[in-house]
Amino acid sequence: MGHIRSPLDHPVGGGGTGGRRPDRTVVILGAGVAGLSAAYELERLGVPVEVLEGSRRLGGRIHTFRFGDDADAPFAELGAMRIAAGHSNALRYVAELGLAEELRSFHSLLADKNAYLRTAESYVRLRDAARQLITEIRDGLAHDGYHPETLMFGAWLTLVVDAIAPPDQRQDLRQDLRSRLLDHADHLNLAPFVRDGGSAFDLHGLFAAHPELREACRDPLRGFLDDILVETSTELFRLRGGMDQLVRRLARRIHGPIRRQHEVVGLEARPDEVVVQLRIDGRPAVRHCSEVLCTLPFSVLRGLRLTGFSDEKLRIINNVHYVPATKVALHCREAFWQREGINGGASSSGGRVRQTYYPPIDGDPAQGAVLLASYSVGEDAELLGRMSSAARYAAVLADLATMHPQLLRPGMVLNARSLAWGQFPWSRGGCSVHWGMDPSQAEEQRMLAQQPEGRLYFAGEHCSSRPAWIDGAIESALDAVSRIVMHVPATLPEMPEEPAPAELAG
Repeated sequence: MGHIRSPLDHPVGGGGTGGRRPDRTVVILGAGVAGLSAAYELERLGVPVEVLEGSRRLGGRIHTFRFGDDADAPFAELGAMRIAAGHSNALRYVAELGLAEELRSFHSLLADKNAYLRTAESYVRLRDAARQLITEIRDGLAHDGYHPETLMFGAWLTLVVDAIAPPDQRQDLRQDLRSRLLDHADHLNLAPFVRDGGSAFDLHGLFAAHPELREACRDPLRGFLDDILVETSTELFRLRGGMDQLVRRLARRIHGPIRRQHEVVGLEARPDEVVVQLRIDGRPAVRHCSEVLCTLPFSVLRGLRLTGFSDEKLRIINNVHYVPATKVALHCREAFWQREGINGGASSSGGRVRQTYYPPIDGDPAQGAVLLASYSVGEDAELLGRMSSAARYAAVLADLATMHPQLLRPGMVLNARSLAWGQFPWSRGGCSVHWGMDPSQAEEQRMLAQQPEGRLYFAGEHCSSRPAWIDGAIESALDAVSRIVMHVPATLPEMPEEPAPAELAG
């Protein structure tokens, strides 16, 4: 596509091609990262904004819960908890909002060899898991002619997918592994990727050095591999003091009103306006808006009254796939896991729990420590999510106590908090996913998702090339701002570059 001068680099003039009347307020639906980022960028361009949020809270799926009112109170990340090193949009915002000094390494699964792995028979330390994992892999194979390094690769990949993936993905891996993946890997020199004297395997290094191995996987595993490799990367970051700092600082930069408890119940796309039907403090209201940016997840949007939408848009709204996610956090009297030599990272805890994370203590240790007792996705998350809060805590404690019996000591667990994103009314899902899609299908979905309906624009991680990540939400906001300001359709055909108007030329 021919280069189009970015509106994010220039002030907006009052006339000429691509100009806007500065009195035309853009109404933004949703005060998650996408909505707040779009508001921030539009105001930088001189475009007035108004943000409408249905809930009492800002941040969307960034949700830092604090066990107390003190600034040093322990906290749990019930939503987004990490930023990948390659996510330039998110890291630019971290720097721009004065949070660069709060960046710390995020330690994920496989980071701490003293963490645990649940095997078919018991829990073992990750440092001791290789032999048992290889035995389990070998027992399911038609023959035993593979090199030891190949079996190690298969065991380590199975460990990661079993810990992170929904049940159907786990089954796909096992089928792929036995039918083709080990055969491809067995022709490679895998010795350079065996680590720690044969007790670990460098999956990231192998797939980086041999991308053809990824292509040997069938969908949906092939698409899922990218997610699990990022999630277990050593190049992940968190914000000391909580990810919600990003939300609070963004909101403080926005001058237009941010109105909470303005729940959207219907949208009508007209040629010259957008009609927004609201429920404000339980009372119905209607707003006629010249332009609207909707950042609501499609999982929420599909439950609203939608009028004036094209059949193509309605199809994509109904077809984008969202995966459930559930997190359960326990406020503990002390970080008892540190006495076992676990200083971070995560255990592959299996059962309904799936993953257990050991967050660092950013505040006063005397106020206790938080254990992210369970992080699950897919059917596992749905199972926990449909329980009452009390039943959910009891189920997680029962599962996790076999790995960490200290949790049953009187007074060890002080409090608990959980969030089932699949049942949460403001999300109706943990995140959108491209599992099972090849890159061209994923790109087509992205383009259809962000396609405007008249004066109604769309943003959110479901409209990005990086669904499920903060970076994707910001990317989608930047794309939407460009279209709003310049009135560039999402599916514009290729055209030669045109001279910029005088007021934009700088």
